[in-house]
Amino acid sequence: MPSDTTLDTTPLNHGSPTTEDPIPTPSPHPMSQPYAPLQPNHDNENSDEEEEEKEEGEEDDFVAEEKHVGQCKMCKEGIYSFHMSYYECKDCHDDYSLHKFCAEMPKTLQNHPSHPHPDHNLTLSKDSFWTYDPKLIEWTCSVCNLMQKELFNYICDICGINMDIICATITMSQQKMDHPSHPHQLQRMPKESVSRCSACGEKHQGTFYQCTMCLWYSIHLDCALLPAKLLIQQPTDATFTHSHPLTLAYSFPQVDYASKYYPKCRVCKKHFDSYLWLYKCDKCQYYAHINCATSKREPFMSIFLHPGSGKTYKNFKDDDYPNLLHCPFPDESYNLLRHYYFIKNKKEFITMIKEEEHGGEMLNHFSHQHPLILLDTQQASLGNKSIVLHNPMKKIQVLCDGCLKPIMEMPFYKCSEINSCGFVLHEWCARLPSKIHDLPGHPQHALVLMSNNPHQLLRLFFCHICRLPGNSFAYGCTACEYYVDINCAFLPKEIIHGAHPGHLLSRINASSADVSKKICNSCRCYLENCNIAFHCPSCDFYLDTECALLLPGMMRHKFDKHPLSPRYNPVENHPGDYFCEICEDQFNPKKWFYHCSCCAQSMHPACAPLILECERHVYAKYDRGVFCYVNVKFGGTVEIKRLHPHRLSFLQGIQSHGLCKVCTKELQYDMIFKCLECEYSVHYDCASSIVN
Repeated sequence: MPSDTTLDTTPLNHGSPTTEDPIPTPSPHPMSQPYAPLQPNHDNENSDEEEEEKEEGEEDDFVAEEKHVGQCKMCKEGIYSFHMSYYECKDCHDDYSLHKFCAEMPKTLQNHPSHPHPDHNLTLSKDSFWTYDPKLIEWTCSVCNLMQKELFNYICDICGINMDIICATITMSQQKMDHPSHPHQLQRMPKESVSRCSACGEKHQGTFYQCTMCLWYSIHLDCALLPAKLLIQQPTDATFTHSHPLTLAYSFPQVDYASKYYPKCRVCKKHFDSYLWLYKCDKCQYYAHINCATSKREPFMSIFLHPGSGKTYKNFKDDDYPNLLHCPFPDESYNLLRHYYFIKNKKEFITMIKEEEHGGEMLNHFSHQHPLILLDTQQASLGNKSIVLHNPMKKIQVLCDGCLKPIMEMPFYKCSEINSCGFVLHEWCARLPSKIHDLPGHPQHALVLMSNNPHQLLRLFFCHICRLPGNSFAYGCTACEYYVDINCAFLPKEIIHGAHPGHLLSRINASSADVSKKICNSCRCYLENCNIAFHCPSCDFYLDTECALLLPGMMRHKFDKHPLSPRYNPVENHPGDYFCEICEDQFNPKKWFYHCSCCAQSMHPACAPLILECERHVYAKYDRGVFCYVNVKFGGTVEIKRLHPHRLSFLQGIQSHGLCKVCTKELQYDMIFKCLECEYSVHYDCASSIVN
């Protein structure tokens, strides 16, 4: 308060009126002593010790979003927690309350900073200098220039000016607050204004509190009154919900922000500014902007917000898409070919199974030199050998030579030369069409079904759609040297995925200039790595073909006794960092991963598949969403006399294999040929370059 300001410190009489008191009495009853039921909450978050001390079944405490207990009858503003104390009339039934500083306001002011005339006194009154008609008590404040009505003010009888009590007390620095977000005291600004709030970063109109020492720091009244803890039990704006209380944090430390892989708001999917406030969950890696968590954004601004990944409203009818492909597939044995076979040939397939329940049908397939026999559920053995299905938990690998997916059920085709050949085919892979036309990416020529690539060792090829190596069946155009694996050859026009429920994802050309720089929402890789992708145009959601079709919805791994399921966001009740149980590397939870809630174990998608060779660490080199060799079947042998006198086995390189005998580079993680009789090892690419 300025030293040259003189106050008549006689407090207002809020009891019985006197003839000498010209001020209308606010209340005919005595006011109770000031008390402070609304203490500000300075605890930003519960400590770990407090969490441990909570009794079983006790619910988390949270501050309900009740901003005030009433309205001051003098200044017509709310009574908030930072006011610390207030007066209340116990006898009035209309909740009569006064701010402490309003109730103790002096009758007269002398030498006020906003009216510095030594001979002019300002007198507190509910009337105006110009208007004494009770029905027309409107006046304009000489400080803020706002029109007021039925509000106490200070009047200068000589100059005829009116000053509302808010402006009068602010000028005298009486309205202040201590807020836990800032080390200095905050003072209310003299006038309502439109300014950017230092708490949320948004522009607000209204009352601001500013630090008198840090002039850059000012927060809007709404942000100053945000609850320290916010419990969202119901979906907010039909987009998100969270089961734990969210704690108000006044910054996101840059070190923590970087260590958490620069998380985005779980509502609007935008990044955070480290100096702005946010709501966070102390039990999960769940963060939200304060405006998003409280749904305080202006409704018309929603059209400018980046779409979130929460609840989406279904934009299609099931009747219009009876055969719509639902991803992810149930498990790793399911694939696109099986889906099409059962959908398009269901009646034919059922009829065939009933007619051939005895099994034993012989098939001469172009891909194999021996006849194939159909094994059904009635056959327990073939010859002197029992029928074995794929079981990675027992390290038994049975992969279809057509699609390289596990064979985990019957019927399926197996080579009749049971003692000398292990060739197997799914029922649907044995009945693929010999040609396909108008494939996306290569519409000019028909593609022919082939069991090998005539130009490469062990029929290996690179799919032009998913860009993954493979030695499965393929559809190819030898004239253009264009090859696609048999799954990518039948990509549907629309799919639906569990990571983006309710919205159709349409097939797009990912090689176009405007799409290639987009990022897959699963692996966070650019779409330029593939030719075909899936896109939700209304949400700008992208998935490349490998993440959409090659990551199953459930898988089992020999390192975990429970099934693993894909997670598209950080897991609840997982406050720490995420480490892969296979490769032991820390990973980004914004990328998809597999998780077991029972064991709290997490795995990279590239480390989790059950193809036995992939149990070795490959993620460090191939930052892909799936195991890089998911379409490659290892284990075959080849004889290359120009390279080595012994037969070479086709393997995935590990650290103990050392260096390539041709290029002298490390063999680990790559496709290699290794001699089982000596220490000779070579990269697949190096061997191919010598042969070709």
